[in-house]
Amino acid sequence: MGKTIANLFEGIAEEHLIQPTVIYEFPLAVSPLSKRKPDEPDWVERFEIFAGQMEIANGFSELNDPEDQRSRFEAQLRERERGDEEAHQMDEDYIRALSYGMPPTGGVGVGVDRVAMLLTDSHTIRDVILFPLLRSETKAQPGKAEAT
Repeated sequence: MGKTIANLFEGIAEEHLIQPTVIYEFPLAVSPLSKRKPDEPDWVERFEIFAGQMEIANGFSELNDPEDQRSRFEAQLRERERGDEEAHQMDEDYIRALSYGMPPTGGVGVGVDRVAMLLTDSHTIRDVILFPLLRSETKAQPGKAEAT
């Protein structure tokens, strides 16, 4: 159900998020590292900020319960077996680290490249990224400048 909700949101709503918009409370099924909401266990403490029809930032409260994390990784492995290539792998080192104790933690990842796209009214990330991944593979000939 959670993946269906996320897919509907992606397919129907995202393209209409032009003004800065904060979407919060995500389904557990698409947030394997986020802490559950205490009063709604199928939802997590997560948010995303959208503007200009794209995600600008993603933030969440970190899951710090090693048993819950193990069960989520196991669920992700089952999803991977069903063909979901984006499903997380098991991370025993991470679970072991959690078992030593981790205080309540949260974080936000901001896509600086996407903010630059908004500020420069660019329509492709290649226009603003410092190290473009899609460069021409032509070899420079001796005495001639390489094409970029």
